Amino acid sequence: MNNVKLDQKERDLLDDFDSGNFTSTLTEKRKSEIQASAEDTFKRDKRINIRLSGHDLSAIQRRALEEGIPYQTLVASVLHKYVSGTLQDITANKLSKRTR
Repeated sequence: MNNVKLDQKERDLLDDFDSGNFTSTLTEKRKSEIQASAEDTFKRDKRINIRLSGHDLSAIQRRALEEGIPYQTLVASVLHKYVSGTLQDITANKLSKRTR
């Protein structure tokens, strides 16, 4: 392995997979949903230009590096999640819980 730190659950999953004992609980319906979402996310048929502050771009590039993906892919993914309604604002969620 290439210096990837795994917790115990991840090591157990990897061991089960390597030994042929791994059994997926993924349903066909969920698999189809994930596949459709991935295909929609990675369709690239339009180009845009956007101006960002240097600070924001650096932060995006850092986050993309942590995720192991190109920063343009991260930006496209965040935009896709926003327009599809699946992006969740953690800060807003925390605030709404405090005011209840």
